[in-house]
Amino acid sequence: MPHDTPPTTVPTVPCPASAEPRPGELTPADGSRVASHPALAPAARWWRRVTEESFGLDLVPATLTDEVEDGDGATVATVRFVLDETLAAGAYALDVSDAVVHVTAADLPGAFAAAQTLRQLAGAQAFRRSAGAPFVLPAVRLQDAPRHHWRGVLLDVARHFLPKADVLRFVDLAAAHHLNVLQLHLSDDQGWRIEINRYPRLTEVGAWRRESTVGTWRTGTADGRPHGGYYTADDLREIVGYARERGVMVVPEIDVPGHVRAVLAAYPELAARSGTHEVSTIWGISDDVLDPSEATLGFFRDVLDEVCRVFDAPFVSLGGDEVPTTAWSERPDVVDRAAGLGLVADDGTPDVARLHGWFVARLADHLRTRGRRAVVWDEAFGPDLPRDAVVLCWRGHAVALDAMAAGHDVVMAPEQEVYLDHRAADGPDEPVPVGFVRTTADVYAFDPLPPAVRDARPDLPTELPGALLGAQAQVWTEHLDSARRIDYAAFPRLAAFAEAVWTTDPAPRHVGGPAGNAFLERLESAHLPRLAAAGVEFRPPGGPLPWQTRPGVAGYPRDLAAERAAAGWEGAGGWVAGRDGAEPEALA
Repeated sequence: MPHDTPPTTVPTVPCPASAEPRPGELTPADGSRVASHPALAPAARWWRRVTEESFGLDLVPATLTDEVEDGDGATVATVRFVLDETLAAGAYALDVSDAVVHVTAADLPGAFAAAQTLRQLAGAQAFRRSAGAPFVLPAVRLQDAPRHHWRGVLLDVARHFLPKADVLRFVDLAAAHHLNVLQLHLSDDQGWRIEINRYPRLTEVGAWRRESTVGTWRTGTADGRPHGGYYTADDLREIVGYARERGVMVVPEIDVPGHVRAVLAAYPELAARSGTHEVSTIWGISDDVLDPSEATLGFFRDVLDEVCRVFDAPFVSLGGDEVPTTAWSERPDVVDRAAGLGLVADDGTPDVARLHGWFVARLADHLRTRGRRAVVWDEAFGPDLPRDAVVLCWRGHAVALDAMAAGHDVVMAPEQEVYLDHRAADGPDEPVPVGFVRTTADVYAFDPLPPAVRDARPDLPTELPGALLGAQAQVWTEHLDSARRIDYAAFPRLAAFAEAVWTTDPAPRHVGGPAGNAFLERLESAHLPRLAAAGVEFRPPGGPLPWQTRPGVAGYPRDLAAERAAAGWEGAGGWVAGRDGAEPEALA
């Protein structure tokens, strides 16, 4: 089913590459068998359980080798998950008739995607518990495969802590949209959220702040209310296992060497500036950074060892974004350290700015000894970054080409396109209106690396040694202080992002085009009812409901057209030496 034709029979999100509706429907009854190849069993098990919960059925698990035939030669199993390794990675096919559901998948990720599509085909009632409705699947034959293999979403639990149950719910929602990476932002200036046994003060002190700023820090409005929380190692193991059972990989993020005021409040000896430190109560960029010493590196090696014992993903994010170098420049011993390490500028003088990349690189080297690859924000990309580190490109698009040319794999996460905490419209009722206007149609039109970006760099060879792994949307929570606010910011734009990074259909997805209009129609007629059934308090297409507004809370709108005109594909975000000052007012 092409995306430029409004689908009416198979209105799933993401829309499959091809779909052929067939006459009839299937209504499995109690005792129906769900058989699977052992390699696909987790996906079959998940689908069986949610279907039983929604429709009150008792389905019988089986393996394909357990199947027997009746006297007419028909298989007993009603739903079959079959492995076909000749398919492309992540691909699957569904064949639903009036007698059987036949799922063919290349691998477990493909089977998980098929299971989610099967759930959507059963309608909005499949997203309720004990729906009290009959379970009916329309007959259809479809094929599908992902465009990108890293289809991620970042959830910031450092700025505002999200209880474990809400994180598990967010995992369910990500998986429902074929997203397969959840990056958990576990540390920042405003809070430390992971239990580290060797350093208990990280949670005893760093997990709590005395108050929070409501809206932009520029208004100086503080709520006077303590905020905090953290996850035990067992909590996080549960999150990891729960996500794995839904085809989602959880990537932890421990941000260094900036965004560390929560760490410094707990262990001030790690600071580049001496004195007492406080978990930050405001947003923006702080010029408090880590002392780039061997002692500090040793501390974070210990931290990462515990992180690696909790998280099983092959990736660990080290952050590396927004690192002012003012505190380093103020210390002669740090300047001498840069010189002693050979970190010098073109004129031969010590370059303390390179301590940023050097510090991150040392921790990336340590992760490699633990069988993990480092993930870093694009400010940490430079000559000192190990080749196996993955670069998350957030400030713009152009840095991705430089990173790939240097041999790095990249994930596109440009704030101009896929920062979902940014405002969804330009109206006066948008709650805490920060950042650029990014409508659902805008996000649907997202292209991780537009051809124009490549065309702007004729100096680079056609084939680059690094690869584009995929893309990631970000849900930062400075202004999202509850699961309800996260729902509003993320949905339905996260659904639009999910289709943008999944679909292989070459039809243009520009705003106002046939594919985009078809998506919005499919979203409103079929997918918003699913989200509503799941209890998601999404932003309605017509704007916020009265209880979704935040009257009197100031944001900080930005002009996308003006910033693009000034910065082009490079982007203008982050802290830049020589451009930005040292005080928070100049950095946020």
